[in-house]
Amino acid sequence: MSSEEKPGLSYKARRRWSLVLLLIGLPIYIVAVVTVVNWLDRPPIWLELLVYVGLGIVWALPFKFVFKGVGKEDPDQNSE
Repeated sequence: MSSEEKPGLSYKARRRWSLVLLLIGLPIYIVAVVTVVNWLDRPPIWLELLVYVGLGIVWALPFKFVFKGVGKEDPDQNSE
């Protein structure tokens, strides 16, 4: 690591948190959304699809900073 620390999560921490969010958080969120929608009277299929798509986008927005750059090479790794 360099002597100058960057603010925010490190690359490795972002990778780990993205895996936790995708493997644990997303299934929990899906079950919660389906449960809440089923409590209501079933809306028309087009409205139900619109709700699921909208909530899928809303789920990802708060975690954008975690997923940003995870698929790229580690910027802090020394190239040898």
